[in-house]
Parts: sequence; C-alpha cells; structure tokens
Amino acid sequence: MPEIYSIVYKTEEASQNDADAYARVPLQTAFLRSGSGIDGDLKGGHPDRQLNIMCYETLTGLNQEGFKTEPGAMGEQIIIKGLDLIDLSPGTRVQFGDSAQIEVVKPRTGCDRFEHIQGLSRHQAQDRMGVMARVVQDGEISVGDSVTVL
Repeated sequence: MPEIYSIVYKTEEASQNDADAYARVPLQTAFLRSGSGIDGDLKGGHPDRQLNIMCYETLTGLNQEGFKTEPGAMGEQIIIKGLDLIDLSPGTRVQFGDSAQIEVVKPRTGCDRFEHIQGLSRHQAQDRMGVMARVVQDGEISVGDSVTVL
C-alpha cells in the first residue's frame, strides 16, 4: 500500500541557509491546510503550487543518474513510496492518512534554481519531477500514513 515516506518544509530560519541547496526542515507530522499547503511552510499559499510531491522509486532512479535526492534536495515537500503521482491526471484527488486530501494540479517542470542546485539540467529529469498539488481538505499527516487515490 502506498505511504508517505518523507515530509519537509521551508521555515524562515532555514530560508537563510546556503543558496546552493533547498532550505528544508524534516517533519514527522504536519498539518495540511486547504488553500495554503503545509502549515508554516514559506513555499505554500500559491494556488497551483502549494505542494511539490515526488515518488520514492523515481528518486532512487534519479540518484543513480547523479541527482541529489535526499528528502527535500529536489525541492519537493512530500515523498510518496509505492505510488507515482506523475501518472495521475490533473484534477485527481489523493487522500493522505485519515482526512487530508490534495488535488493534482500539473506535472512539475523545474526551474533555473533546480539546475543550479542539482548541477544537472532539468531536462535530464523531465517527466520525473513529480507533481504540483493543492490542498483541498485540511488534515494532519505523518510519515508512514497511507496514501489513497480517490
């Protein structure tokens, strides 16, 4: 059964870190807020980019190609093990744990900052960078929670 493998977010303190890495702090538990994303995450709030979600299995392959893939290193906030969300159409809803729900908005395409941090072209990871999603139902999530496509 698919599950949450990792949760990270960007705090104000972490954002003052190294310009050569994504500033992410790991969490065991987080609260997803509709219209925002992870509570306290500086990356949240944009209607189409509240969450960046990637697949553990895809990250394993990207690591073998030289990408930095530890949690948060690709700019993602949530890693799912056992389900590749990139296969889901925009508009698909996914439930995390008992109540939190997200809606897939679009595939993630990367940016110049991604290339700077990774030292590799985003085109090398094209179609494998996960999805952008928005939170459509509030709820607490934890590492190890089940993930269900609705």
